[in-house]
Amino acid sequence: MAKAAPQIKIQKIITHKPVKIHVSVPHNLNADLEAYAKVYERTHGEKQSVGALIPHMLSAFLNSDSGFKKAKRELA
Repeated sequence: MAKAAPQIKIQKIITHKPVKIHVSVPHNLNADLEAYAKVYERTHGEKQSVGALIPHMLSAFLNSDSGFKKAKRELA
């Protein structure tokens, strides 16, 4: 029996425009990002680079941060 796809926060990327970014991350975070990209591929059946996933990860994080949402509303 096939394993069920894991539930991950990032949904399948429908369209995106590649953007080149430069960022330094600790080795252990890089390993986690690479692992996440593998889980993404297993879940959605298509390979995406870590660079393509990072904007969606950041967006999901910001959208789930209630403290940030409140502070952002107060800034407006």
